[in-house]
Amino acid sequence: MRIAISGSHSLGKSTVVNDWVAKHPQFIREEEPYRVLGLYGPYEILFRESSTKLHNGIQLYYNISRIQRYCECTDDVIFDRAPIDYIAYSQYTANQGRTDIDDAFVASMVPVVRDSLSRLDILAFVPKSDTWPVEMEADGIRPVDHAYRDDVDAIFKQIYRDGRFQVLPDKNGPRVIELWGSREQRVHQLQVAIDEVKAALRVKS
Repeated sequence: MRIAISGSHSLGKSTVVNDWVAKHPQFIREEEPYRVLGLYGPYEILFRESSTKLHNGIQLYYNISRIQRYCECTDDVIFDRAPIDYIAYSQYTANQGRTDIDDAFVASMVPVVRDSLSRLDILAFVPKSDTWPVEMEADGIRPVDHAYRDDVDAIFKQIYRDGRFQVLPDKNGPRVIELWGSREQRVHQLQVAIDEVKAALRVKS
């Protein structure tokens, strides 16, 4: 089962991934591209209004290249971030108008992102929720900026709930779900989605 966890930063995505792998150790954990390429890698990757085409482009294509390694729904893997994430973050930066990222660059990402989603079975969006707030952690990695997180979350909600960019495929796409609640509830919601996808595959076969 090929799963990607998507959403704005500091909302518990990595926690979902870690909790899932702890409970299901047969799953491969694919690290967030920023950590691989920037934090532990050779690139300086900037955020907010300072992101560039290079910063977001290399993260997007790294993410897609890892997804393409897993060809079958029998591959058990969970990704910390999905290709859609780089559309949302790029649109935020385009809105600021301070770097080479603009609306045309964001639009150019859509076809390749849409195509990559056919290699996922479940796409799980973690939205910001006033019912289940997540405190921002000053860990030296993620920006501690509530307004930034909220603005990016709003773009994610436009994508997932309102169909902005029309990036979600009409056919052969992943099952899209939202994760909310406690850590235990999020893991349970993911398990329910997996069971439903497996049941649908059995019917098809």
